[in-house]
Amino acid sequence: MDIIGIGYLGFETTKLDEWREYGPQVMGFGIGNTPESDPDSLYFKMDDRRHRLAFHPGTIDRIAYIGWEARGRLAFNAAVEKFRAAGVDITVGDTELCETRGVKELIRFRDPVGYQHELFYAQKWTPRSFTPGRNHGGFVCDERGVGHVVLITPEYTPELEHFLTGIMGFHWYGSGAGKGKTGFFRSKLNNFTSHDIAYGFGPGRMGVQHVGVFVKSLRDVGETLDIVKARNLQLQMTLGQHTQEPHASFYHFNPSGFAFETITELEPWQGDAFELNPEKLSTWGHEIVGPILGPSVRTPEELLEPAYLARKKSKA
Repeated sequence: MDIIGIGYLGFETTKLDEWREYGPQVMGFGIGNTPESDPDSLYFKMDDRRHRLAFHPGTIDRIAYIGWEARGRLAFNAAVEKFRAAGVDITVGDTELCETRGVKELIRFRDPVGYQHELFYAQKWTPRSFTPGRNHGGFVCDERGVGHVVLITPEYTPELEHFLTGIMGFHWYGSGAGKGKTGFFRSKLNNFTSHDIAYGFGPGRMGVQHVGVFVKSLRDVGETLDIVKARNLQLQMTLGQHTQEPHASFYHFNPSGFAFETITELEPWQGDAFELNPEKLSTWGHEIVGPILGPSVRTPEELLEPAYLARKKSKA
């Protein structure tokens, strides 16, 4: 599938009021226009797209959907046919949902874990429309999208890897240097970073572990870190550089209980001509000073809809 990367992410949250202040003032996100069809939600801009992040009112803090961007209509149509041929249950988004997301067309589907995904093409945008919520150099989206997301899965099965590599056509990057079993994957058209999505095995647990966003300079990383410290927000990992890529980043927890990794490229990613097997997670820094799994990680019974759990149980 000709997928560029994650075009947008949607979350449910019990803390909308906290996000209204935290998103612009800590992260530097711009406030996006709220669609008429979704007046109670909060939309953030990271570039000139209509939005990149959406937060919807909910009874629990959880990821609601991951929006993957197809290159265009023909790539989208080919992907739809591939999903159907593989027996994946897909739902075609109606006109109202497409307008809410600001896209031409979309489909919805779930991965074998139960996470909700969407595939779309042609998201609306307006040139020079991004204004950061505070003094900020801006985010690097362009060809790579929002960034990456790391999810926890209660089971790590061959079915999951086949779904990602055999059906969605993602590249397998590797397992990383962390403890336990984790798989890192990137979309077919991503030649800029090592991964768009990762699944970490956490028995009986699921939820978002962290979301990585790229900023344009080390100054943007440092200024965000200063704000996080000034507000006494919980750090997860200190400033450092991963072994697998020449990028500097730090991690801290947001109001929904998962971490943001704020990243800048010290030099372009070296690519993966062969599979690397790093001895350790980072070459310097990244001291773990907070929990690896925040309160966003819960049991599947807490995070998945009862109707979906019932269907899954009946098929087992």
